[in-house]
Amino acid sequence: MRKNKIGLDAAKAKVLGDKLNVLLSNLQVLYINSRGFHWNIKGDNFFELHLKFEELYTDLQLKIDEVAERILTLGHVPDHSYTDYLKHAKITEVTNQSNGKDALKSVMDSISILLEEEREILQLAADANDEGTNALMSDYIRQQEKQVWMFCSYLSH
Repeated sequence: MRKNKIGLDAAKAKVLGDKLNVLLSNLQVLYINSRGFHWNIKGDNFFELHLKFEELYTDLQLKIDEVAERILTLGHVPDHSYTDYLKHAKITEVTNQSNGKDALKSVMDSISILLEEEREILQLAADANDEGTNALMSDYIRQQEKQVWMFCSYLSH
């Protein structure tokens, strides 16, 4: 078994790097969607949703950087073009969305995709004995599950 520079099985680290690149693609698409929601939101809940979408894209900006740096730590190259992001992402672009509830539903659908990917990466990381990726995914899953609960509560009023 060949090991990478941080002592992980190189083949397993490659699989993790590839899966993290898919996650990175989805984070990037959700990031740009969130920016659009922030800019274009209208209606009674403008002020609170405008701030919520800013909070979301600011958080995504940090996650994007963390995932890209984790890919580099594993010894691989993070994708860095929108062509690649759109090719690999399951989350689709949303344009001209000004309805707050529809925007939040889109965010919740996107988070469901992220959670599915993060749980898969979590299992792969455990199999590779990759505690760094494991910790990152655990943190994201915990935070995003709470976001889903909060968005569901908001949408139920």
